[in-house]
Amino acid sequence: MRYLTVIIVALFFTSCNKPQEVKMMTYQGPAFGTTYSIQLFTDDYADLEKGLDSVFYKVNKSVSTYLYESDISKINRGDSTVIVDEIFKDVFRVSETVFTNSKGYFDPTVGTLRNAYGFGNANDIITLTPKKLDSLRQFVGFRKVKILADGTVKKAHPSVYLDFNAVAKGYGIDLLGNFLDSKNIKNYIIELGGEVLAKGKHLGRDQPWTAGVEALDSKVEHRAYDALVQLNNEGLAGSGNYRKFRIDTITGKKFVHTINPLTGMAEASDVTSATVIAPTCALADAYATAFMAMGLERAKKVIASQEDIAAYLTYIEDENTTGTYVSQSFKNKMLR
Repeated sequence: MRYLTVIIVALFFTSCNKPQEVKMMTYQGPAFGTTYSIQLFTDDYADLEKGLDSVFYKVNKSVSTYLYESDISKINRGDSTVIVDEIFKDVFRVSETVFTNSKGYFDPTVGTLRNAYGFGNANDIITLTPKKLDSLRQFVGFRKVKILADGTVKKAHPSVYLDFNAVAKGYGIDLLGNFLDSKNIKNYIIELGGEVLAKGKHLGRDQPWTAGVEALDSKVEHRAYDALVQLNNEGLAGSGNYRKFRIDTITGKKFVHTINPLTGMAEASDVTSATVIAPTCALADAYATAFMAMGLERAKKVIASQEDIAAYLTYIEDENTTGTYVSQSFKNKMLR
């Protein structure tokens, strides 16, 4: 991780007893297979690098399916002796909440299918026949996994594969926020892989922090935005199929990265992107994934039922027409 120098650097020491002035600092670096950026205001210039690295390490050790020796990887391989930590338990609880509220459209046990379609960290199954799909679906279902009182995990079948990747990144961002809170830093914005957590405000502008909803035709090298929103102690996360897909090399069939846990199919719903604002980034992350799988009408019902969820959805109306659904709570946060 690289520690970047402060953006605002004017300091004047007219007296040795004069309090240090508040200034904005920026931290950037790699994390969770992507990159992060943190902007914060503080009058304490202590180096935060080790603390930030510690958060990344703990999250990876607990719930990263890409690390062979992580707790979740051991559990997925059938190790029933692993005693999970609070990170694992918290991510499990968030997942259970969104699983219940989405009526099963958010399901971390879909990892078995994600691997089969080639979106996980296991070998691709190039030709996924209906018979093979049916055989794999028996391992999908969040109720087939429990955390026991002693902290071990019980699976209904050894082949049940847990994958928290659709919530762990957002949860990791929340933990970064908790770390900054513990350092009495009250004004900051964290961006990691396109997901955002904001607390307080941008003191230099005396305004709430601002984040963007990425346009569907946005280029990786030059981001474009359809809307700007102000975040007030909230998290924002998005999901979309417009970049993440795989083409079967034999059949030529296109598989999108969002999988419907109820059917086992990796086929796009009418929702093409979902951007969600929630009290935590973990919740925003999970709901965005659920909305992609469940489609527009079901998503609208869930959004209406959750007072603390705001959403911006793009969808396909027909072959040549696209549409946008913006909840009133999301509109209230948009810059005009």
